[in-house]
Amino acid sequence: MIEKTFNIPKHVLTAILITMTFACSQPQVTDLDEVSLIPKPRSLDVYPGYFQFEESSQILVSDETLKPVAEYMAAFLRPVFGFGFSIANGVDHGGSSNIRLRLDNIGEELGDEGYILDIDEDHVDLIANSPAGVFWAVQTLRQLLPAAIESGKLVSGEKWAIGSGTIKDAPEYGYRGVMLDVARHYFGKEYVKRLIDLIALYKINHLHLHLSDDQGWRIEIKSWPRLTEIGGSTQVGGGEGGFYTQEDYQEIVAYAQDRFITIVPEIDMPGHTNSALASYGILNPGITVPEKGGFKVDLEKHGIPENEPQPTDLYTGIEVGFSTLDTDNPITYQFVEDVIREIAAITPGPYFHIGGDESHVTAMEDYIPFIEKAQELVYQYGKTAIGWDEIAHASLKPQSVVQYWAVAENAKMAVDQGAKVLISPAKRVYLDMQYDSTTQLGLHWAAYIEVDSSYIWEPTTLVPGIGREHIIGVESPLWTETITTMEEIEYMVFPRLAGHAEIGWTAPNSRNWDEYRVRLAEHGPRFEALGINFYRSPQIDWK
Repeated sequence: MIEKTFNIPKHVLTAILITMTFACSQPQVTDLDEVSLIPKPRSLDVYPGYFQFEESSQILVSDETLKPVAEYMAAFLRPVFGFGFSIANGVDHGGSSNIRLRLDNIGEELGDEGYILDIDEDHVDLIANSPAGVFWAVQTLRQLLPAAIESGKLVSGEKWAIGSGTIKDAPEYGYRGVMLDVARHYFGKEYVKRLIDLIALYKINHLHLHLSDDQGWRIEIKSWPRLTEIGGSTQVGGGEGGFYTQEDYQEIVAYAQDRFITIVPEIDMPGHTNSALASYGILNPGITVPEKGGFKVDLEKHGIPENEPQPTDLYTGIEVGFSTLDTDNPITYQFVEDVIREIAAITPGPYFHIGGDESHVTAMEDYIPFIEKAQELVYQYGKTAIGWDEIAHASLKPQSVVQYWAVAENAKMAVDQGAKVLISPAKRVYLDMQYDSTTQLGLHWAAYIEVDSSYIWEPTTLVPGIGREHIIGVESPLWTETITTMEEIEYMVFPRLAGHAEIGWTAPNSRNWDEYRVRLAEHGPRFEALGINFYRSPQIDWK
């Protein structure tokens, strides 16, 4: 073997080394006019120069209420940069290369959740009227950094910088939500926290938990302990169920609050209640559970006296509409009051969801007074009532909210009573609907919903007579008849949720499918860095 040698002139070698050193010292700069933000912000102005993160960079706060936001930010910056990102009081503290979180009057038009993100060569300023606005500015800053920021792993040999400019932003709707059905299949609190972290990136601010249904009761009610002992013992398919203690639930609520997400509890009634009827025979008006998927409660095992009214069979199928509470029995309303009272006491958010959908075996003359009594109890315990669009048949209070999912006429009836509407059209935002006929998970009774179909629609033109002034926001439900793992949750939620988040945040005249699909493609590496098991839609040229 012949070895070859090369004689490089000294001046050439010196030039090469200088060039390599200079190249290695140059930061990887994110140009603001090329960034793919989701949701799309109101305005973005670009200026010359850039901000570079340094080992000396600190996170400075103008107010003690911003300390938790600063800690949240530091938690995802530190492991990737390898810097300390110390937190200090006072936005004028220290020198340059700092991130400054500041509460200030930035104008009523930006509201409580709006923000200004201002970047120059010396500082990154995140300014808002409230801590929530600063938190959403943090989410935008995350998206201005390379996808590797989401990995939680040290990225060596890179210097990151953000181009100078100003983003001014605020949401179109105050309610931007996701619903997780934990009743058909139970998901422990760590799964719920994982979902909270993922939806926060896209500025979702409500998580609606569907806590009870025919197949499972998932929240401890201390005055009715058999609800979880019996009603929470199983799930669709007959597997072992589970439930949240009240302490578990409060832990979830607090975790969400730290991310400016409001938990909305739902106890579905008077239908979708078989798990309660199987727990307490005194609530059972004598309904028959579908034979397929039903099995007897072991009365002796649970110490239930033989002379107690017969509970229903437990149910592990996926049929709907067969169950109802006994609307003529006074004990039913004591039960409803106890449930609302206990959950309301541990729910700091303003809403309590009473369900009300698909109660097919409840006569309308019984359904209407039941919904009105349940609604009254919600207000008695200091909460605002939400229900699926069927509750519009009852007399609603003006502050109540109807969740439109299926029947436009119901939503219009609610508006005619002065109530507000939460928009969740099954044909557009139901996350359990299959993408196409080849999707292995989910159902398709409403529609096949590809990524374009889930994005190309507008809440204010959905139902004639329901305009912007009637709508509080948009919510995307994930029903879990076929969903059993976190990976399956992620597959059905992403990437469609990113588009729903943009519909809830971004003004209609700033939304365009052809432009959005390009931005979404850039989020593929971010999904990967976050470990999200997402659907790689063929409609998107994923990066």
